[in-house]
Amino acid sequence: MDLILWRHAEAEPGDPGTPDAARALTAKGRKQAARMGEWLDRALPGSCRVLSSPAVRTVQTVQALERKFKTHVSLAPGASAAAILEAARWPNAGDPVLVVGHQPALGQVASFLLAGVEQDWPLRKGAILWIAQKDTGAGLVPYIRAALGPDMTGR
Repeated sequence: MDLILWRHAEAEPGDPGTPDAARALTAKGRKQAARMGEWLDRALPGSCRVLSSPAVRTVQTVQALERKFKTHVSLAPGASAAAILEAARWPNAGDPVLVVGHQPALGQVASFLLAGVEQDWPLRKGAILWIAQKDTGAGLVPYIRAALGPDMTGR
């Protein structure tokens, strides 16, 4: 199974009168999402399942991919690494899964899968971390297939 973690693009700063989940992307964030969405559309198989946090900034980010997606409340800000892995059905989903979410949870998922310890690994706004698995004969071992920021997509 491949698990692609996509952190939402740059969002407006928080406003005391606005809920965190209502924060929208900035103009820069919309450009970041468009660049990464184009790259992902070329790289992802058609069978990839796409899940997003229901927060406005993640929905706006994933919309740049121009594929069907489902929002999942367990991916909302404050989500745990365990909740993300459960929503993605790691490691047993047959097809790749793209998760559009938030820090620090995405970094915690990455550190848990790759290092076996849940830590706050940073993931830049608008960036992806593509984790795949390889059969070593002794079992499946996760590895980084791609790590890419929106400024590195060649566009």
